[in-house]
Amino acid sequence: MLGSMRRLPAAACAVLLACLPTHAVCGEVIYKYDAPGGVVHLSNRRLSKDYRPYFYMRVPRAVDPDKLMAVIRYYGRRHKVDPELVRAMVEVESGFVVEAVSPKGAQGLMQIMPGTGRDLGLTEPFEPGPNIEAGVRYMRSMLDRFGDPALALAAYNAGPGRVSASGGVPDIPETRDYVAKVMGRYGARSGMR
Repeated sequence: MLGSMRRLPAAACAVLLACLPTHAVCGEVIYKYDAPGGVVHLSNRRLSKDYRPYFYMRVPRAVDPDKLMAVIRYYGRRHKVDPELVRAMVEVESGFVVEAVSPKGAQGLMQIMPGTGRDLGLTEPFEPGPNIEAGVRYMRSMLDRFGDPALALAAYNAGPGRVSASGGVPDIPETRDYVAKVMGRYGARSGMR
């Protein structure tokens, strides 16, 4: 249905996505390109680098952690990252503050650096859904690369190059503290001590 480009106004796009069968929305990524002049293109394939994942799961800016768990669970399961680990990351990263910005410039709930966000196709770092999706996707890649949650967390915090160079959690106090806090919260919730 969406294999070719569609030229629709933004309102029509929202209606179209709402009418799609559940498997079309949940089972595959829909890409969106905002062309000059307000024309919106949708596709189930990334036709160029200008196409970005269309995030239909929007969350109000003032939201409590329990309500945000539906989004965390959805993206955690979609990318095969334990939702409780994601929740622990969000707690430590931003304290569930949607518009959090670190002194180094990391943004949003999962504190994604702007450069990493660009690499991940994140165009709305302060939108909870897109920020969580990008952070979970990045964490999945760190888990795939390092195979261990503690090392993946260290890579998420300090960068994968530092973890590879040190052969473990780098001797950076901030990173060691981050890994300990996230693993502590994660272990307390999931019963893995």
